[in-house]
Amino acid sequence: MKKILIALDYGPTAPKIAEAGFAMAKAMNADATLLHVTTDAIYYASRSYSPVMGFDTFSDLDILESTPVEEIKKAAQDYLGQLKQHLGDESIQTMVEEGDTGECILETAAAIHADIIVMGTHSRRGLNKIMIGSVAEKVLRHSTIPLFIIPTKTLEQH
Repeated sequence: MKKILIALDYGPTAPKIAEAGFAMAKAMNADATLLHVTTDAIYYASRSYSPVMGFDTFSDLDILESTPVEEIKKAAQDYLGQLKQHLGDESIQTMVEEGDTGECILETAAAIHADIIVMGTHSRRGLNKIMIGSVAEKVLRHSTIPLFIIPTKTLEQH
């Protein structure tokens, strides 16, 4: 059986990435797994972060410091559950991992024996890319399986 890992953040294009990955899984008669990696809580407070699942209340770092990691993970699992419901297939697996996003995507792909990784890229450039890093680039450099990378800037314009 083929397996497709669909890595998602909380960006506004995540549902479109999930849809594209799930369509690929259906076309290949493959199992689909939705993955979200929780990272440093600062990510959830960023002004460029698109609030989802109530994270818009994380604008104060004092709140972040008092928010248990388990609550962030539960919110992520709830979010993936909503995407799964949106896709309309109860057989879709969901996973929430914690750590470096690129490393967790690669480790999860290996653990579930994924045949393809589907993810979006924000196409950051210059100083922003150097400071934040590029998850898609890291996964691309270190992956031993095919990647299907969706440029999210194109999706945001629609």
